[in-house]
Amino acid sequence: MPAVMKSVCVFTGSNAGARPQYAVAADELGREIARRGLSLVYGGGRVGLMGILADAVLEAGGHVTGVIPDALLAKEVGHTRLPDLRVVGSMHARKQLMAELSDGFVAMPGGFGTLDEIFEILTWGQLGIHAKPTGFLNVEGYFDGLLAFVDAMVAERFASVGHRHMIQVETESRRLLDAFERYRPEAESKWLDATSGPRPAP
Repeated sequence: MPAVMKSVCVFTGSNAGARPQYAVAADELGREIARRGLSLVYGGGRVGLMGILADAVLEAGGHVTGVIPDALLAKEVGHTRLPDLRVVGSMHARKQLMAELSDGFVAMPGGFGTLDEIFEILTWGQLGIHAKPTGFLNVEGYFDGLLAFVDAMVAERFASVGHRHMIQVETESRRLLDAFERYRPEAESKWLDATSGPRPAP
Protein backbone atom coordinates (compact mmCIF):
# COMPACT_ATOMS: atom_id res chain seq x y z
CA MET A 1 0.00 0.00 0.00
CA PRO A 2 1.20 3.57 -0.64
CA ALA A 3 2.42 5.48 2.41
CA VAL A 4 -0.09 7.81 4.04
CA MET A 5 0.58 11.36 2.95
CA LYS A 6 0.18 14.01 5.63
CA SER A 7 2.11 16.92 4.15
CA VAL A 8 3.06 18.14 0.70
CA CYS A 9 5.89 20.46 -0.25
CA VAL A 10 5.33 22.90 -3.10
CA PHE A 11 8.14 24.65 -4.97
CA THR A 12 7.01 27.67 -6.98
CA GLY A 13 7.88 31.19 -7.97
CA SER A 14 8.31 34.31 -5.88
CA ASN A 15 6.82 36.13 -8.89
CA ALA A 16 3.27 35.67 -10.15
CA GLY A 17 4.33 35.07 -13.76
CA ALA A 18 2.97 36.44 -17.01
CA ARG A 19 -0.36 34.59 -17.11
CA PRO A 20 -3.24 34.92 -14.65
CA GLN A 21 -3.78 31.16 -14.88
CA TYR A 22 -0.68 30.60 -12.74
CA ALA A 23 -2.20 32.49 -9.82
CA VAL A 24 -5.50 30.67 -10.29
CA ALA A 25 -3.68 27.32 -10.20
CA ALA A 26 -1.75 28.28 -7.05
CA ASP A 27 -4.98 29.21 -5.31
CA GLU A 28 -6.67 25.98 -6.44
CA LEU A 29 -3.74 23.84 -5.29
CA GLY A 30 -3.70 25.53 -1.88
CA ARG A 31 -7.41 24.95 -1.39
CA GLU A 32 -7.15 21.34 -2.55
CA ILE A 33 -4.30 20.70 -0.09
CA ALA A 34 -6.42 22.08 2.74
CA ARG A 35 -9.55 20.19 1.59
CA ARG A 36 -7.67 16.90 1.86
CA GLY A 37 -6.45 17.71 5.37
CA LEU A 38 -2.85 17.92 4.24
CA SER A 39 -0.29 20.39 5.56
CA LEU A 40 1.58 22.65 3.17
CA VAL A 41 5.35 22.97 3.38
CA TYR A 42 6.85 25.70 1.21
CA GLY A 43 9.57 28.34 1.03
CA GLY A 44 8.01 30.78 3.47
CA GLY A 45 7.53 33.73 1.11
CA ARG A 46 4.61 36.15 1.04
CA VAL A 47 5.09 37.29 -2.57
CA GLY A 48 4.30 35.84 -5.98
CA LEU A 49 2.80 32.38 -6.42
CA MET A 50 4.32 31.37 -3.08
CA GLY A 51 2.21 33.91 -1.22
CA ILE A 52 -0.95 33.10 -3.19
CA LEU A 53 -0.52 29.40 -2.44
CA ALA A 54 0.05 29.88 1.29
CA ASP A 55 -2.82 32.34 1.63
CA ALA A 56 -5.18 29.91 -0.10
CA VAL A 57 -4.31 27.13 2.37
CA LEU A 58 -4.75 29.46 5.34
CA GLU A 59 -8.05 30.84 4.04
CA ALA A 60 -9.34 27.28 3.62
CA GLY A 61 -8.44 26.42 7.21
CA GLY A 62 -5.29 24.41 6.47
CA HIS A 63 -1.90 24.36 8.14
CA VAL A 64 1.18 25.93 6.57
CA THR A 65 4.84 25.53 7.47
CA GLY A 66 7.22 27.98 5.82
CA VAL A 67 10.97 27.47 5.69
CA ILE A 68 13.04 30.53 4.82
CA PRO A 69 16.72 31.51 5.09
CA ASP A 70 17.40 34.43 7.41
CA ALA A 71 18.88 36.42 4.51
CA LEU A 72 15.54 36.36 2.67
CA LEU A 73 13.55 37.05 5.81
CA ALA A 74 15.70 40.16 6.32
CA LYS A 75 14.66 41.38 2.86
CA GLU A 76 11.05 41.41 4.08
CA VAL A 77 9.74 38.68 1.78
CA GLY A 78 8.90 36.30 4.65
CA HIS A 79 5.22 35.52 5.28
CA THR A 80 4.64 36.86 8.79
CA ARG A 81 1.10 35.44 9.16
CA LEU A 82 2.15 31.81 9.05
CA PRO A 83 1.40 29.64 12.09
CA ASP A 84 4.79 27.94 11.64
CA LEU A 85 7.67 29.86 10.07
CA ARG A 86 11.08 28.17 10.39
CA VAL A 87 14.10 30.43 9.85
CA VAL A 88 17.29 28.63 8.79
CA GLY A 89 20.83 29.70 8.03
CA SER A 90 21.18 28.80 4.35
CA MET A 91 19.46 27.67 1.19
CA HIS A 92 20.91 24.20 1.70
CA ALA A 93 19.43 23.99 5.20
CA ARG A 94 16.10 25.18 3.79
CA LYS A 95 15.92 22.38 1.22
CA GLN A 96 16.97 19.76 3.74
CA LEU A 97 14.32 20.76 6.27
CA MET A 98 11.60 21.02 3.65
CA ALA A 99 12.45 17.49 2.50
CA GLU A 100 12.34 16.14 6.05
CA LEU A 101 8.95 17.73 6.76
CA SER A 102 7.24 16.56 3.56
CA ASP A 103 5.64 13.37 2.25
CA GLY A 104 5.46 14.51 -1.38
CA PHE A 105 6.82 17.26 -3.62
CA VAL A 106 5.12 19.42 -6.25
CA ALA A 107 6.73 21.86 -8.65
CA MET A 108 4.54 24.66 -9.95
CA PRO A 109 5.68 27.31 -12.44
CA GLY A 110 8.73 29.16 -11.18
CA GLY A 111 12.28 30.08 -12.04
CA PHE A 112 15.79 28.83 -11.33
CA GLY A 113 15.11 28.25 -7.64
CA THR A 114 12.05 26.10 -8.35
CA LEU A 115 14.01 23.94 -10.79
CA ASP A 116 16.94 23.64 -8.39
CA GLU A 117 14.64 22.44 -5.63
CA ILE A 118 12.61 19.91 -7.62
CA PHE A 119 15.62 18.41 -9.39
CA GLU A 120 17.50 17.97 -6.14
CA ILE A 121 14.49 16.05 -4.82
CA LEU A 122 14.37 13.96 -8.01
CA THR A 123 18.08 13.23 -7.70
CA TRP A 124 17.62 12.09 -4.10
CA GLY A 125 14.82 9.81 -5.28
CA GLN A 126 17.06 8.41 -8.02
CA LEU A 127 19.73 7.68 -5.41
CA GLY A 128 17.24 5.99 -3.09
CA ILE A 129 17.50 8.65 -0.37
CA HIS A 130 13.71 8.88 -0.34
CA ALA A 131 10.75 7.13 -2.02
CA LYS A 132 8.23 9.97 -1.88
CA PRO A 133 6.05 11.04 -4.82
CA THR A 134 7.35 13.93 -6.88
CA GLY A 135 5.62 15.74 -9.70
CA PHE A 136 4.90 18.79 -11.82
CA LEU A 137 1.66 20.76 -11.90
CA ASN A 138 1.97 21.60 -15.56
CA VAL A 139 -0.12 24.77 -15.76
CA GLU A 140 -0.68 26.06 -19.32
CA GLY A 141 2.04 23.70 -20.60
CA TYR A 142 4.70 25.59 -18.65
CA PHE A 143 6.87 22.49 -18.16
CA ASP A 144 6.39 20.96 -21.63
CA GLY A 145 9.85 21.92 -22.86
CA LEU A 146 11.52 20.77 -19.65
CA LEU A 147 9.76 17.40 -19.74
CA ALA A 148 10.75 16.96 -23.38
CA PHE A 149 14.36 17.51 -22.31
CA VAL A 150 13.98 14.87 -19.58
CA ASP A 151 12.70 12.46 -22.24
CA ALA A 152 15.78 13.34 -24.31
CA MET A 153 17.99 12.41 -21.33
CA VAL A 154 16.31 9.00 -21.28
CA ALA A 155 16.69 8.58 -25.05
CA GLU A 156 20.38 9.48 -24.80
CA ARG A 157 20.84 7.03 -21.90
CA PHE A 158 21.70 9.57 -19.21
CA ALA A 159 18.61 8.55 -17.23
CA SER A 160 16.53 5.40 -17.10
CA VAL A 161 12.90 4.85 -18.03
CA GLY A 162 12.25 3.78 -14.44
CA HIS A 163 13.55 7.05 -13.07
CA ARG A 164 11.49 8.97 -15.64
CA HIS A 165 8.44 7.22 -14.19
CA MET A 166 9.18 8.81 -10.80
CA ILE A 167 7.90 12.09 -12.23
CA GLN A 168 4.14 12.53 -11.95
CA VAL A 169 2.69 15.13 -14.34
CA GLU A 170 -0.83 16.53 -14.29
CA THR A 171 -2.53 19.76 -15.31
CA GLU A 172 -5.00 19.81 -12.38
CA SER A 173 -4.12 19.87 -8.69
CA ARG A 174 -6.79 17.30 -7.79
CA ARG A 175 -5.48 14.79 -10.30
CA LEU A 176 -1.86 15.33 -9.25
CA LEU A 177 -2.62 14.74 -5.56
CA ASP A 178 -4.68 11.68 -6.51
CA ALA A 179 -1.62 10.36 -8.36
CA PHE A 180 0.51 11.01 -5.27
CA GLU A 181 -1.84 8.96 -3.12
CA ARG A 182 -1.60 6.03 -5.57
CA TYR A 183 2.15 6.32 -6.04
CA ARG A 184 4.32 3.25 -5.55
CA PRO A 185 8.06 3.72 -6.13
CA GLU A 186 9.74 1.34 -8.52
CA ALA A 187 12.47 -0.84 -7.06
CA GLU A 188 15.35 0.67 -8.99
CA SER A 189 18.62 1.97 -7.61
CA LYS A 190 21.02 4.48 -9.18
CA TRP A 191 21.23 3.55 -12.83
CA LEU A 192 24.68 3.22 -14.34
CA ASP A 193 25.09 2.05 -17.91
CA ALA A 194 28.64 0.74 -17.92
CA THR A 195 28.46 -1.34 -21.09
CA SER A 196 26.63 0.46 -23.87
CA GLY A 197 27.60 3.40 -26.04
CA PRO A 198 30.73 4.31 -27.97
CA ARG A 199 34.07 4.68 -26.28
CA PRO A 200 36.63 7.35 -27.19
CA ALA A 201 39.62 6.17 -29.12
CA PRO A 202 42.82 5.84 -27.04
